Amino acid sequence: MKNKELKASMLLLLAAAIWGFAFVAQRIGIRYLGSFSFNGIRFAMGSVSLIPLLIFFRHKPNDTVGAGETSADFSTTVKSGVLAGLVLFTAASLQQIGLIYTTAGKAAFITGLYIVLVPIFGIFLKHKIHRSTWVAVVLAIIGLYLLSVNKNFTIAKGDLYQIGGAFLWAVHILLIDRFTKSVDALKLSFIQFTTCSVLSLIVAAFCEHITLHAVNQALIPLLYGGICSVGIAYTLQVVGQKSAKPSHAAIILSMESVFASIGGMLILNEKLSGRGYLGCALMMSGMLLSQLGSLKRS
Repeated sequence: MKNKELKASMLLLLAAAIWGFAFVAQRIGIRYLGSFSFNGIRFAMGSVSLIPLLIFFRHKPNDTVGAGETSADFSTTVKSGVLAGLVLFTAASLQQIGLIYTTAGKAAFITGLYIVLVPIFGIFLKHKIHRSTWVAVVLAIIGLYLLSVNKNFTIAKGDLYQIGGAFLWAVHILLIDRFTKSVDALKLSFIQFTTCSVLSLIVAAFCEHITLHAVNQALIPLLYGGICSVGIAYTLQVVGQKSAKPSHAAIILSMESVFASIGGMLILNEKLSGRGYLGCALMMSGMLLSQLGSLKRS
């Protein structure tokens, strides 16, 4: 059992690394494509990358990918996927636009606030909140202040986009948690990714100019963001979470912020001030502490 848990932890850590470096790919991609064009194409690639899994798991027990559709018909799956896709589209759009104005590392740490926000939002769903969560919120807020608020007490435009996105990522996680109890998780993901892609491309058609040359220039970031970040990392997460406790998985996956910072420094030559690094450290502490209650109950 311990070997299974170790293997699961390694798979989840690899998923976190892929998602962390995806922030770098997104930063590079917006040099050539508009935010909606980039998201539209990469989520389309992500949807296509899930088709082999849909075919493979079609004749497999549904506990591999989540709850089956025994209690929900196809219509319910579609409705759930479209709603999740709408929230995903909004969150991903804010994140991608924000990356124009901020670094990959800062974007990842601010996005990681969803780990603290999810249990807070759980109050409205009558979830019990552990005392450590409130301490985590304070640490995260102080960290966010140090990371994003400058000496003139203003917040950069890109950071504001990421903060808005973090709230929507938290809503998205709560929706997924609810929907996967009644519909197949893999089918849900396919529909939400497709919805996000279609909505992004519709907006891009009206607001941005897409050329084959630009797509070719951004091809590597698109392939990484679509196939690796969506197809491969999603599979690693699904397989890893079969043998990992949810609280442990959340902590491991929160490491994507660290990987994003490392990728930003190594590939994009991004740097933070000492104040910024302190803010990141406090935010990471808040993310980890927010899971303390769950760990004690594990």
